[in-house]
Amino acid sequence: MTAVTYDLLIIGGGINGCAIAREASLLGLKVLLIERDDLAAHTSSASTKLIHGGLRYLEYYEFKLVAEALRERERLVNAAPHIIRPLTFVLPQENSLRPWWMLRIGLYLYDFLGGKMSLARSRGLRRSDTAYTAPLKGGRSGFVYSDAQVDDSRLTVLNAMDARDNGAEIVTGIALESARREGGVWRASLSDGRTVEARAMVNAAGPWVHLLLERLGVNAKSNVRLVKGSHIVVPKLYEGDHAYILQLPDRRIIFAIPWQGQTEIGTTDIPVDAPEDAKIDASEISYLCDAINTHFIKQISPADVTATWSGVRPLYDDGASEAKEVTRDYVLELDTSGPPLLSVFGGKITTARHLAEEAMGKLGPAIGVQPHQVTRMRVFPGGAIAGFDHFLAQVRLTWPFLGDARSARMAHAYGAMLGEMLHGVKDEAGMGRDLGGGLTEIEVRWMRDREWARSAADALDRRSKVGLTLNAAERSTFEHAWTALA
Repeated sequence: MTAVTYDLLIIGGGINGCAIAREASLLGLKVLLIERDDLAAHTSSASTKLIHGGLRYLEYYEFKLVAEALRERERLVNAAPHIIRPLTFVLPQENSLRPWWMLRIGLYLYDFLGGKMSLARSRGLRRSDTAYTAPLKGGRSGFVYSDAQVDDSRLTVLNAMDARDNGAEIVTGIALESARREGGVWRASLSDGRTVEARAMVNAAGPWVHLLLERLGVNAKSNVRLVKGSHIVVPKLYEGDHAYILQLPDRRIIFAIPWQGQTEIGTTDIPVDAPEDAKIDASEISYLCDAINTHFIKQISPADVTATWSGVRPLYDDGASEAKEVTRDYVLELDTSGPPLLSVFGGKITTARHLAEEAMGKLGPAIGVQPHQVTRMRVFPGGAIAGFDHFLAQVRLTWPFLGDARSARMAHAYGAMLGEMLHGVKDEAGMGRDLGGGLTEIEVRWMRDREWARSAADALDRRSKVGLTLNAAERSTFEHAWTALA
């Protein structure tokens, strides 16, 4: 059988792999992306769900990273307004950790590095900010600034959808069995029995980046440091749609963020030995509960935790002594000892688009392609809406039977694509059966047919995240319904 030849074979369907697939397909390359599990199955669905510059990175002099991330934040807020929304952060002042003047200068610098931006700039807490200060134990001194919240796994899927719509082939549930350089191309065997050839390959395997290089027999110049970040979810700690960034006695910071009617708390920084170590442990839960209890009037315990998630971040090892100090910047390593191989070390959700642009800037010339800017001003699928509040009002007027909660969730998830999904649907009956968690047949079929969902977990835990609110019995009911639907 003759092998199919691609310009680019990408290994890994996390945010970086999918962003590179999008960038490359828009440059006109023939792209194949393979993912052995699900899109965003691991680290890319286990983030803190933020699009942010990284205020704390300023303390480690990561000025370039912060500036780049803030520019990307502005682009992403405009490119995906359905899944990315501005979020106000409250930073209580703790003089025993960092003096007031240091935080004020840091926030001025944060605003300056962001350049022209649509989000509100930082300011000090005011007497009138009682909604921000009332839940806290401490005084009324502190600051307010802006970043944004994102549905991380849906952003990954939207990158893949845009890549597919521009000719890329995205395949999940397929692993790379072997690959070798042969006759000026990469010749790869896939777990579905196919053999493909590619002029270049991208190693976007995330925490498995080094393991893949070992399998390929390629020596890496860069090293990866695996750091686990865990989060917990508890019943709502406070009223309001703002978030908190809290300073801890060990000089780390954690976030408390509104999440699906509850409060998300995270993250930890725990060095681990293997990508499979992405599981929260009791000490992390206690650490996060203690951190909240230091700052909030309302106290919590491990018994209050309703959900958790953990991800292993493949950080570029810059030699920092502590996990919290390791750079969140990325390194792209290009091996041209034969057909090109580009390996991705590090990276974060916010800078994935920029990483992809830089990746093609490195890789393009090696395969005779002149890269140019194709995604900087490009809207993601579903993002062509004139303001989310206005769009949501239109959704509720057009499909009143969705109800307030479901209409908000679906408007956020699909944006302008909702019109295509619900075309011709006039009433509740047109949605099909309710399979659980507010997910009906029409939506689940969309996830399966358009978004690569191959299992109940794909639909519950990544495409919708309603799985975080289902009990065991409800989850079992959905799993049976999914099997019957398939």
